[in-house]
Amino acid sequence: MRASLIQINVDPAEPVAERRDRAAALVREQAGSDLVVLPELWHVGAFSFESFAAGAEPLDGPTARAMSAAARDAAVHLHAGSIVERDADGALYNTSLVFSPGGELVRTYRKIHRFGFDKGEAVTMAAGTEPVTVSLPGAVAGLATCYDLRFPELFRALVDRGARMFVVPAGWPERRRAHWSLLARARAVENQAYVLACGTAGTHAGVEQAGHSVVVDPWGEVVAEAGGGEEVLAVDLDLARVDRIREDFPALKDRVLGVRGD
Repeated sequence: MRASLIQINVDPAEPVAERRDRAAALVREQAGSDLVVLPELWHVGAFSFESFAAGAEPLDGPTARAMSAAARDAAVHLHAGSIVERDADGALYNTSLVFSPGGELVRTYRKIHRFGFDKGEAVTMAAGTEPVTVSLPGAVAGLATCYDLRFPELFRALVDRGARMFVVPAGWPERRRAHWSLLARARAVENQAYVLACGTAGTHAGVEQAGHSVVVDPWGEVVAEAGGGEEVLAVDLDLARVDRIREDFPALKDRVLGVRGD
């Protein structure tokens, strides 16, 4: 699988419509990839809490339409990062969108773990409730978003649903970049799965972003890592490596606690 992670710069001085067009153009440039990934809340900024309500969209809103067209034009599976979704009842969610190469919206994932400690996202958005996977060429991918990375039980649930890789869009702050790298590797090692973690560059709401999008293999080795600015990280994934590692070092078979019985 050829995967391209677009570490887009989020600048509050750039109008959202212009950034949407720029992101779509970047997706189109990845034609030839199997999977393209954008970061969390790149249209508004993951820490721009005061902009969430004004920037909220339905699942058929302008960002979804632009990403659908870009996926279709590039003929790629597109994880379009996440948007602030407003549902029919007016509730807001941090919702990831996954499109097929034909431009169909095939999966959505509402972020389960909201960041903020009774502030910000934790109070402005409702929580998702269901782990979500999606079938991609050669592998089932488990979906998670940013702060979810700190909760290993979610990733175990995704493994139980067949995940052999995880796609994690994020808006991770620079001041906790060491945790970003550590947690991405930990989730890969403990689940013997690829981790594709795509963050934003830039500064929004006064919070400098970590960048450093990273791809980690199922042995915990870093396959590729971006720097701090806007960048496209393109990698070739050997998905058979997941099976080889799980067969050669079958730690998942020794699980005792939390093993699904169905």
